[in-house]
Amino acid sequence: MGYSGVRGGMNAILAAERLVRRSRDHAPAEWASTEQIVLRFRLAVDRIMGEAGLYDPPTAADAFRQAEGDVLEAAHLVRAHRSTLPRLAVTEPVDPDEMVVLRRIVPAHRTPDGPQLLGRTTDYTGRLLERPDGAQGDDFARSPAGVESGELARNRDDEQERPAERTPEQRQPRRFYQLLRDLDLVVEHGEPAEDPEPFDITRRAARPPAPRSAVLSSMARAETGALVGLWYRSILGPDGDVHEITLGDTRHGRVPLRVVHPHTGNPVEIGQIRVTEVEGIEDLDGAEEDRTRFDVGYGLCFGHNERKAIAMANLDIAWRRAAPDSPLEQLLLLTTDGLDSGGFLEHLKLPHYVTFRSMVDRKIARRTARNSTEPRVPEPFGEECR
Repeated sequence: MGYSGVRGGMNAILAAERLVRRSRDHAPAEWASTEQIVLRFRLAVDRIMGEAGLYDPPTAADAFRQAEGDVLEAAHLVRAHRSTLPRLAVTEPVDPDEMVVLRRIVPAHRTPDGPQLLGRTTDYTGRLLERPDGAQGDDFARSPAGVESGELARNRDDEQERPAERTPEQRQPRRFYQLLRDLDLVVEHGEPAEDPEPFDITRRAARPPAPRSAVLSSMARAETGALVGLWYRSILGPDGDVHEITLGDTRHGRVPLRVVHPHTGNPVEIGQIRVTEVEGIEDLDGAEEDRTRFDVGYGLCFGHNERKAIAMANLDIAWRRAAPDSPLEQLLLLTTDGLDSGGFLEHLKLPHYVTFRSMVDRKIARRTARNSTEPRVPEPFGEECR
């Protein structure tokens, strides 16, 4: 929980609270309802759920309204609420390959396996403020109830994106990471044969040295701004670590949620949640590293929050490559929860297949020089990528 300092008399505290409630509770119901917040402030709701560690859009929307739009305060409210809830069951592990994709882009490749689905995004829209007609004081234009009901239906249709019109291959396309593995361009880290129980950061604090599951869990629940700030420091290289990074699969979609039935012992699907998943590709250039291959980092978090997942994937690689005396693990575990910072990673979601093609060419050229064989461009990166 956060720290709250209180000074002054009780009368002043109560008066301050009344000012907040007066402005918040007297707002027009059709603008500040829970349903309206879930639909109109979708990304803020997703961010609150991720930073609070509780997937429940209506609860996050209520906290958003109570906090007057302060995402960090709303996450504080939801996390406090979560601590009062009973733990009824533990879900089964989720296979991200079961995701029904709502959005999928591969900035590293123009024609990957499966489609590029832009989905619901303003990544390619000019950053110009749009003001609705009459948006001044009491003259603010509001749609009638009938129009808003139609808008709600259209938004739900957009969210579903008419899955019946798409094939399973389009909804669950082959991973770009698998393409790189087929080309023998990815470093294999030798994961343990047995899948260890993941570190539960909601039960005990993670401290260095920590397993990878603790680091990934901490980043998944971290404050987005703090995680982005730490990623930005890694990109600028103040510690001597300059990374050349390209994004592979960047996905947003639904995954099933399963628990073990208490009587049958079989997994039972109890619902679905939306998650964002990112694979970050890094060009290995260390003296002791295989420069003919790439390293791949991983990030996954609640809701549609690509900034956090991109930072997670890149920091996963940086943490794995960090020197023994590097403070990165301590920073990831202890300083990313509840901080704020700016970002510099939006452009990574734009197409980078030309620069990535040049990186692939360098890999092939180095391998050719080492093996003294004729150069050969793999088919997936052939003429259609030029």
